Amino acid sequence: MIPEKTMKKGKDLTDEVMKMPFLFDLHVHSLISPCSMLPLEDILAEARLLNLDGVCITDHNTTQARHQIREGVQDDGLCVIVGQEYSSLDGHFLIFGPHEEFEPYLPAPEITRRVNRAGGVIIASHPYRAMQKVDEKLVSRGIISYAEGLNGRNSELENSLAQNWQEKHGISLTGGSDAHCLEELGRVGTLFTEPVRSREDLVKALKNRNFRPARNPNYKQLVHWLESYGGAV
Repeated sequence: MIPEKTMKKGKDLTDEVMKMPFLFDLHVHSLISPCSMLPLEDILAEARLLNLDGVCITDHNTTQARHQIREGVQDDGLCVIVGQEYSSLDGHFLIFGPHEEFEPYLPAPEITRRVNRAGGVIIASHPYRAMQKVDEKLVSRGIISYAEGLNGRNSELENSLAQNWQEKHGISLTGGSDAHCLEELGRVGTLFTEPVRSREDLVKALKNRNFRPARNPNYKQLVHWLESYGGAV
């Protein structure tokens, strides 16, 4: 529903809507990832209940989901984008841009070079998670320019350490649930201040740095509603 303050006519209404933030969960795993329990159809249905504007399917080392769903804005208004979470020798990275299947476990500088050359964006995933850490030197040396500062499966300490990189190195931070089951979907996300209706829009918005990580205020509301009516959470 459009807030009452935006109930205007013509160009005024369009301008107001264009200024509204767009909340995306940039990090979601479907059943295509061996570690996930989330069917694609459940992801899309739940995302709208959580008032997400968009969801990114980021399965491990593959963009196979693009063969099973239609990217872009769906009939219900949800924007669906397919990327991947790439496993490098130096940690995990979210990749958005032209669909490519990379050989796994390339060094971070090499996979970053390939993604940048293709016009995409690469983001360090949960950089302080045990066994999957991303070396801070990759950031201080300017190899990595984006990091996940708010991950729904991380501890507060792990997220806090990643967030420190913004002040220390001036990088941009994203947010994503890293959902592997329905209960995790949409807890946190990334707020964009420009419209994102396609993969190309997402890459552009990321490059423009018009975003910030954010917790989803609708997540707790939905959990409370389900508990009140005896539903599962």
